[in-house]
Amino acid sequence: MYKRLIDRRMGLFLVALFIATVLIPVGNLWIAGQPVPSYAVALIAKYLCYALLAVSLDLVWGFCGILSLGHGAFFALGGYAMGMHLMREIGTRGVYGDPILPDFMVFLNYENLPWFWLGFDNFWFASLMVLLAPAILAFVFGWLAFRSRVTGVYLSIITQAMTYALMLAFFRNELGFGGNNGLTDFKDVLGFSLQSDGTRAGLFVVAALALALGLLVSRFITTSKLGKVLVAIRDAESRTRFTGYRVEGYKLFVFVVSAMMAGVAGAIYTPIVGIINPGEFSPANSIEIVIWVALGGRGTLVGAAIGAIIVALAKTLLTGWIPEVWLFALGAMFVFVTIFLPYGVLGFVEQQIAKFRKKPEVTA
Repeated sequence: MYKRLIDRRMGLFLVALFIATVLIPVGNLWIAGQPVPSYAVALIAKYLCYALLAVSLDLVWGFCGILSLGHGAFFALGGYAMGMHLMREIGTRGVYGDPILPDFMVFLNYENLPWFWLGFDNFWFASLMVLLAPAILAFVFGWLAFRSRVTGVYLSIITQAMTYALMLAFFRNELGFGGNNGLTDFKDVLGFSLQSDGTRAGLFVVAALALALGLLVSRFITTSKLGKVLVAIRDAESRTRFTGYRVEGYKLFVFVVSAMMAGVAGAIYTPIVGIINPGEFSPANSIEIVIWVALGGRGTLVGAAIGAIIVALAKTLLTGWIPEVWLFALGAMFVFVTIFLPYGVLGFVEQQIAKFRKKPEVTA
């Protein structure tokens, strides 16, 4: 069972992730001269959140054929759920010193805390909402879409419409989520200051553990009998339905699990970057997630994580050097991978290794 769950590809990635999880905090906290600066710890932790988000999309796209252009919405909902807790934790340390209302509510003349903010002063409740909010949205959306047998490009379009609608809604001040500015100015999490190096290192470890768990959960699903049905649905949905499987139930299950994983990624991302705003709902973000998965290797899980890290690193470098060319570079990257690397970077590397190991035939 363990060999099936952790193959060579997964094992190598998890070992590399474990080494990074140990060395990076040590280099930041305990080695003189701080060879790993604090900003790098936070940056790499952010990349790991993106990697988990990419794995969540690969689970539904790579193994079930559901090309979702709305996973940014699940990511943002998880981020807002954690951001609401962090805002409640500020208390009297805010600009206006109100013990109950966040600063933006005081500024907008709110008299009472909206009902949907109740309970977010408790970490356990916020953690529950990190899972439930994306799961409920995915369940309702998926039940309606899959029951109506919406597939292919039509499903992709309505997932994109969903995240765009949420973005427009969250931009409105009267909705009660901070409007255009979103939620920010966080002070601490579970009593630990978000400005301290120790907290940043701790969040890095949490992001790494979440990524490892997300990979293992996804691998467990895809190597089980359920995973075989998902692949059958991806390759021949009508034939799978005719053999007696209730396709809608399988698709709905994996879609909800994927949304919950994306929500966890967003929840860890929020305290790392210190802000969550409606821009995270942008359809462009969801399209970028698809590029991560395609670049790394669709249907590989590990490749999706690697693709997210590669693209995020390239974005950091290019937007720092020549920001105006980033979108062109991103588009060119996607076109290049589509034409020349149909199996992604990971697939290409594995093909080259297989060719290198293949022994030449002995001729008489």
